[in-house]
Amino acid sequence: MAASPGAKTDTRAPDRKAPAVMTLKLLIPSLVGIFIFFIPVTIAGRSTIPLDHLVSAARHLLGPYSGLYALALIVAGALYPLITGRWRRTPTDMVFSLLKVMGVVAGVMAYTGAGPEVLQQPDMLPFLFDKLVIPVGLIVPIGAIFLALLIGYGLLELVGILVQPIMRPIWKTPGRSAIDAVASFVGSYSIGLLITNRTYQAGQYSAKEAAIIATGFSTVSAPFMIIVAKTLGLMEVWNQYFWLTLAITFVVTAITARLWPLSSMDRTLDDAEPEAEQGKRLRLAWQTGLEVAAGAPNLARGVWNNLREGLLMAIAILPSIMSVGLAGLLLAKYTPLFDWLGWLFYPLTALYGIEHAQELAQASAAGLAEMFLPALLLGGEGSSIDFVARFAAGVVSVSSILFFSASIPCILATSIPISIARMVVIWFLRVLFSLALAIPTAMLVQ
Repeated sequence: MAASPGAKTDTRAPDRKAPAVMTLKLLIPSLVGIFIFFIPVTIAGRSTIPLDHLVSAARHLLGPYSGLYALALIVAGALYPLITGRWRRTPTDMVFSLLKVMGVVAGVMAYTGAGPEVLQQPDMLPFLFDKLVIPVGLIVPIGAIFLALLIGYGLLELVGILVQPIMRPIWKTPGRSAIDAVASFVGSYSIGLLITNRTYQAGQYSAKEAAIIATGFSTVSAPFMIIVAKTLGLMEVWNQYFWLTLAITFVVTAITARLWPLSSMDRTLDDAEPEAEQGKRLRLAWQTGLEVAAGAPNLARGVWNNLREGLLMAIAILPSIMSVGLAGLLLAKYTPLFDWLGWLFYPLTALYGIEHAQELAQASAAGLAEMFLPALLLGGEGSSIDFVARFAAGVVSVSSILFFSASIPCILATSIPISIARMVVIWFLRVLFSLALAIPTAMLVQ
């Protein structure tokens, strides 16, 4: 008889301890992930998120070898589709595989300083390699290491249920997509796309939801927005620029989510986000987070899986940045292509009667090749472009989301079923609505 109570006590003990263990498993990795991605820290007089500090530290440690590291990723990115046979899957894969090989040539020239003088000007290969390729090559794999903490232990699901009442009615996406949006702004669009792709592959996003998130939330990071603002001379109004750009970006996403081609995409969902009953949202969010934490893999496996995906995404992006980005810079500087494309937006910019309407329209069109081009074309030392045009260009650089030097190849590297043609249509709509909102906003700010 004495053994029976003892046996009951032994079986109940783990049950009493389990909630505490699962709570720690949910909170500790999630809080560390939040700290790494979202909490600014001042080190050596520089205030930014820990992830950015880590990337800067990694680049400092690599020193002169940072360029060699980036070049190695570019070469790996060009070889990967050839070794795996992916280059022959579709005509699009063939084209981008060729562009990646051309990216190796451009990368070698950038690293060695060889090649035509026209390509070695500060706003050509050196800009692409130093300002884009090396930082992206570092931030994607390093960010992926810590991404496991942010998305693998219940935080994604917990936050998703809490913000369901906002996300679904406005942006047509589940509540968990809020994490994607924040991760893009504080980390990188590539980090946001990593989250989106993982969640889509898990069946927690429909094709339509994944496409809305990829083309509407996965914008450049806040630190890169500082580079845009500095180039355009907007640092004096940094707070206004940052928050208004954030607002305009998400307003435009709410609009494009209701228009073709996004509105016509498949809505089938394998694993729907649980809906909360009235008054029970917080309880359901916490319970769901604990359940995900309980079933989460061990930390080492989660980190390894994310690091592997981060490296694959990095090598998919970098060669295209070099080849497509260089082509865009050359076209913008030496051909009238973006001048012609700019006429699509000129009626709108001219409607507001601003001083540099044509220049703004043409610069906005150039953003299709590289998001930094509008800032580069209208900013710089001694720019004579008026404030309204510069402010609007800064907003469009961020709010347009899609560009061929990085984000479009990055989306193509995911499993999200959206074609280049549809992305170009979405880009056009985003630029159009961004300009329509940014110009009057700039008039109020100046």
